[in-house]
Amino acid sequence: MAQSELNVQSLDAAAVLAALRSLRDRQPVKFAAFYSSQLGGIVTDPALMVLPFDDHMVHRGHGIFDTAALVGGRIYDLEAHLDRFFGSAERSRLKMPGARAALRDIIVHTAAVSRLRDGAIRYWLSSGPGSFDLVPAAGAEPGFFVMVFGGLSYPTRWYTDGLRVMTTTYPIKPPLYAITKATNYLPNVLMQMEAKAAGLDNGVFIDDAGNIGESSNMNLAFVTRDGVLRHPKFEHVLPGCTSLRLLDLARSTVGHGVLTGVEVCDIPVAEGRAAREMLLLGSSIKVAPIVEWDGRPIGDGKPGPAARALLQLLEQDMRSGDRLIDVPRL
Repeated sequence: MAQSELNVQSLDAAAVLAALRSLRDRQPVKFAAFYSSQLGGIVTDPALMVLPFDDHMVHRGHGIFDTAALVGGRIYDLEAHLDRFFGSAERSRLKMPGARAALRDIIVHTAAVSRLRDGAIRYWLSSGPGSFDLVPAAGAEPGFFVMVFGGLSYPTRWYTDGLRVMTTTYPIKPPLYAITKATNYLPNVLMQMEAKAAGLDNGVFIDDAGNIGESSNMNLAFVTRDGVLRHPKFEHVLPGCTSLRLLDLARSTVGHGVLTGVEVCDIPVAEGRAAREMLLLGSSIKVAPIVEWDGRPIGDGKPGPAARALLQLLEQDMRSGDRLIDVPRL
């Protein structure tokens, strides 16, 4: 039998830190600031932005998260995101480590420490470390984490030329898990991997009744031939904060632009395919047009006026609307 030449070192703390710094140096994403209730404060060295391996969020997916945009030194729509965060925590039977106001202050302060004026703020809640059991360890303290980073970016062609998507072969999440922003995103990951393998940009979930659901980590919406903006019901898809805000903003434009109405309803696949425009909505992508679904064009196969108008409407609200929280300069 051949002898293995395995050479596994036992590392001291200095070697571990050096290895973590080397790992971060090889990764393209740069993280600006990280708060950890487990560490008891904020770090700006990405090598120190770590969680215990036995945290229940790591090995069982028992955790939730949410994301808010940082725009021009202000946080956009944070209260709506916190509403969803607390709802996800309740459904996941996770305890909050503090009052809502205290968590909000931590998010704002971590953003200030980061010194970023534009980017994204992602925050998590876990049930804590202590064992590898299915249920949280006895006496485990919930973990609250905040990461401030440059945000996700998407190809310019998604906005200029539009996206191409496919109906995924993976099943949509059951309603309880769909409306809870948990860290277990396996169906979403598999959908996106499937689309990329097919040379496409994203996928579309369809529910058991044949109605359109959502995309990988974004909501879907449609503009009918007569100009009605239609969004799937939120009972079986994530209640996207961007979608909810955009629907409100869009209602104020009905009759004064490209839209004639706004509806939240079941959307059968056939009706979606017959739409004039198909849209992806989300806090990072904002509004992007879909021009092809399963190899067939949507509308005339080009980005439409509603996508452009809604993107402009949202970006204006993100910079000068009434849902902004100032981040102090430190």
